Amino acid sequence: MTSPSAADGDPAGHAEADPRILCDARALAEEPPLPSGVLWKLAESGRQLDANVVRIAPGDRIATHTETQLDVMLFVVAGDGVLGAGPSDAPRPLTEGALVWLPQGSTRSIAAGRAGLTYLTVHRRRPGMWIGTRPGAAPA
Repeated sequence: MTSPSAADGDPAGHAEADPRILCDARALAEEPPLPSGVLWKLAESGRQLDANVVRIAPGDRIATHTETQLDVMLFVVAGDGVLGAGPSDAPRPLTEGALVWLPQGSTRSIAAGRAGLTYLTVHRRRPGMWIGTRPGAAPA
């Protein structure tokens, strides 16, 4: 599920400047258990942020990784789990209502508990892909 596009309400495709309620993350989390994956994502054109509501099924996990480009804010909507953080992957409990900052360059993993884990992430939007020359390549 994605948020309704700003272009849907404006024939010229301009983003609306009015605040809007985009989804009910708790209602998404309460739907019958689904496999792990994205339940909702922000899709408005012209936005500066990206946001996702993600569910991890009971016992599943996101493997240890390092985000080299972005700070990420994570808010636990429902369920519980464990945040592995740092080089030792030290476990830190995640429960409903936890607000977590994952700074750029940090190493982390996330494991869902018995009830699964549903969370919202928010971060700066990644720039789009563009065609250019490789760094260090000779100009054509």
